[in-house]
Amino acid sequence: DARLKRLSNIMGRDFGENAVPIDAAREGFHLTGYAGLPTYHRSTSTFQYLFVNGRPVRDKLLLGAIRGAYADFLARGRHPVVVLFLEVPPHMVDVNVHPAKAEVRFRDAGVVRGLIVSGLRHALAEAGHRASTTVSQAALGAVQTEKSAAPYQGDYRPRESAARPQGFSESAQAFFAPLDDAAAIPGLESLSGQVDERAFDNTPMETFPLGVARAQVHETYIVAQTESGIVIVDQHAAHERLVYERMKKALTDQNVARQMLLIPDVVDLDDAQVDRLEARFVELAELGLVMERFGPGAVAVQEVPALLGDMDVPGLIRDLADDLSDFDQALALKEKLEDVCSTMACHGSVRAGRRLNADEMNALLREMEATPHSGQCNHGRPTYVELKLTDIEKLFGRR
Repeated sequence: DARLKRLSNIMGRDFGENAVPIDAAREGFHLTGYAGLPTYHRSTSTFQYLFVNGRPVRDKLLLGAIRGAYADFLARGRHPVVVLFLEVPPHMVDVNVHPAKAEVRFRDAGVVRGLIVSGLRHALAEAGHRASTTVSQAALGAVQTEKSAAPYQGDYRPRESAARPQGFSESAQAFFAPLDDAAAIPGLESLSGQVDERAFDNTPMETFPLGVARAQVHETYIVAQTESGIVIVDQHAAHERLVYERMKKALTDQNVARQMLLIPDVVDLDDAQVDRLEARFVELAELGLVMERFGPGAVAVQEVPALLGDMDVPGLIRDLADDLSDFDQALALKEKLEDVCSTMACHGSVRAGRRLNADEMNALLREMEATPHSGQCNHGRPTYVELKLTDIEKLFGRR
């Protein structure tokens, strides 16, 4: 694409490698351009370029629409990198509202905002699980910096007294031994047991963009082999995003399955927190969380969303009470859906320190491949790092 090539010359090669195309239209308005992946972001909004009928602008409505489109993916204080070109019928826009013509006024601002938000979100969803190349570049940079800080001492033979790193065992099979005391990961139990490790031996590696699980390190990171390198997955961050996306879909379909607790979980809070929760009991029930007041300074939780599985219910309730203190009481929870779902997903996802067997690890990888936005967690951090074989060979001086 000639336009993308020109933009890359101005904004840097990284932009060309980490941008997705935008092409959307609505009611006579046409939006084109490129948007950076959520994991490719900056500390300021300086790298957001907007053009209306070919004229550069810094319009509050357009910048607000960009923030809204990325609000579900970026951590606070981080800003996406975008270049957008909006074509508008001349009679639908007033370009004379600012002395320097940096702002414009649209006859139908709602249509413009909706077009930008939906256009950006659709393009980001089309990117699937893809994460930016800068994630792996940063990882390699950190490794190389640490490597250069430790000069060669002339002898790399392992000492007999060196302890075996935790997480490794005598044979690779130990990584994949089924654990009788491990509860199934919520939402992945339907896949667990159906993923035969031997089946991968005869399957072309390119079939699996995130590769095949080979090990779990420190009971937190999944190491998978791909066709051209390795992928390291943060199991908690990845599963948190998957749970979050499932919750959003269930809420959109108005089909939130609940799970009744065998014994209601009583959570002690201060009176102000209980009051905030009680004011939202009906709305929280629509999200699958059913509770009632339980005397002074406490609530009794009776049902939770089934998607969350086994979790720390008191921790979830306390975090939700804290979240509600930041919400405008006039706003419905559905208007703050991302914040509420994010908090719930964090408590319902598989934690770091949870040992997984081969079926569970591969099921997690396959669902990541099928889930849009799974390349970053709910807090804007990457869920995986991909290292190409050529990059790994450079680390060991093979190239």
